[in-house]
Amino acid sequence: MPIVIDLDVQLAKKKMGVNELAAAIGITPVNVSVLKNGRAKAVRFTTLDAICRVLECQPGDILRWVDEV
Repeated sequence: MPIVIDLDVQLAKKKMGVNELAAAIGITPVNVSVLKNGRAKAVRFTTLDAICRVLECQPGDILRWVDEV
Protein backbone atom coordinates (compact mmCIF):
# COMPACT_ATOMS: atom_id res chain seq x y z
CA MET A 1 0.00 0.00 0.00
CA PRO A 2 1.46 3.37 -0.94
CA ILE A 3 0.18 5.13 2.21
CA VAL A 4 2.60 4.67 5.11
CA ILE A 5 1.49 5.25 8.71
CA ASP A 6 4.16 6.80 10.93
CA LEU A 7 2.09 6.78 14.10
CA ASP A 8 4.74 4.76 15.93
CA VAL A 9 7.28 7.53 15.28
CA GLN A 10 5.01 10.18 16.76
CA LEU A 11 4.18 7.98 19.75
CA ALA A 12 7.90 7.47 20.41
CA LYS A 13 8.55 11.23 20.19
CA LYS A 14 5.90 11.83 22.86
CA LYS A 15 6.97 8.76 24.88
CA MET A 16 3.37 7.56 24.73
CA GLY A 17 2.01 4.06 24.41
CA VAL A 18 -0.89 2.70 22.41
CA ASN A 19 -3.09 2.33 25.50
CA GLU A 20 -2.46 5.90 26.59
CA LEU A 21 -3.24 7.29 23.13
CA ALA A 22 -6.36 5.14 22.85
CA ALA A 23 -7.67 6.44 26.17
CA ALA A 24 -6.90 10.04 25.21
CA ILE A 25 -8.71 9.88 21.86
CA GLY A 26 -11.58 7.61 22.84
CA ILE A 27 -10.98 4.51 20.71
CA THR A 28 -9.88 1.01 21.61
CA PRO A 29 -6.19 0.08 21.87
CA VAL A 30 -6.84 -2.60 19.23
CA ASN A 31 -8.00 0.05 16.76
CA VAL A 32 -4.95 2.20 17.48
CA SER A 33 -2.74 -0.85 16.89
CA VAL A 34 -4.49 -1.61 13.60
CA LEU A 35 -3.80 1.95 12.47
CA LYS A 36 -0.24 1.97 13.81
CA ASN A 37 0.64 -1.28 12.05
CA GLY A 38 -0.72 -0.10 8.70
CA ARG A 39 -3.59 -2.58 8.58
CA ALA A 40 -6.37 0.03 8.62
CA LYS A 41 -8.37 0.47 5.43
CA ALA A 42 -9.64 3.91 6.44
CA VAL A 43 -9.36 6.53 9.15
CA ARG A 44 -12.03 9.01 10.16
CA PHE A 45 -11.11 12.67 10.07
CA THR A 46 -12.38 12.99 13.64
CA THR A 47 -9.95 10.26 14.71
CA LEU A 48 -7.09 11.87 12.78
CA ASP A 49 -7.96 15.22 14.36
CA ALA A 50 -7.93 13.70 17.85
CA ILE A 51 -4.58 11.98 17.22
CA CYS A 52 -3.05 15.23 15.98
CA ARG A 53 -4.39 17.16 18.97
CA VAL A 54 -3.04 14.67 21.50
CA LEU A 55 0.33 14.16 19.78
CA GLU A 56 0.61 17.86 18.84
CA CYS A 57 1.46 17.07 15.23
CA GLN A 58 0.16 17.53 11.69
CA PRO A 59 -1.61 14.84 9.61
CA GLY A 60 1.45 14.75 7.36
CA ASP A 61 3.54 13.68 10.36
CA ILE A 62 1.40 10.54 10.60
CA LEU A 63 0.46 9.77 7.00
CA ARG A 64 2.73 9.81 3.97
CA TRP A 65 2.47 8.56 0.42
CA VAL A 66 5.24 6.50 -1.20
CA ASP A 67 5.38 5.48 -4.81
CA GLU A 68 4.98 1.77 -5.45
CA VAL A 69 7.43 0.97 -8.20
